[in-house]
Amino acid sequence: MDKLYSLKSVLELADGDESFVRVLVDTFLEEIPIDLQKMSDAVEKNDANNAYQSAHKMKPNFLLFGIDVVDHVRLIESWSEGEIEQDEAKPSLSYIKDMAYKALKQLENDFKK
Repeated sequence: MDKLYSLKSVLELADGDESFVRVLVDTFLEEIPIDLQKMSDAVEKNDANNAYQSAHKMKPNFLLFGIDVVDHVRLIESWSEGEIEQDEAKPSLSYIKDMAYKALKQLENDFKK
């Protein structure tokens, strides 16, 4: 399976500091599952404010790790701003969760302690 993430931006940000790369990866692995769950719960409960906060918080992390879900995150934000209906946002939520959990698994496997 092809990598669903890229370390290109992470490596540029770390400027050769391998311990900083590890901190970024570890932080991503810790925080993204929690934020995904919060966003998922918020969408299911029609809680636009919390869905927006979670989506907005995760977006730069997905960009940093090159995980191709940002357009779908923007759809969650659009729903939470009243621009689209909840039913239109749910497929994006499923896509984000699917891709993010697969990428998380790959990162975990690639960065086993």
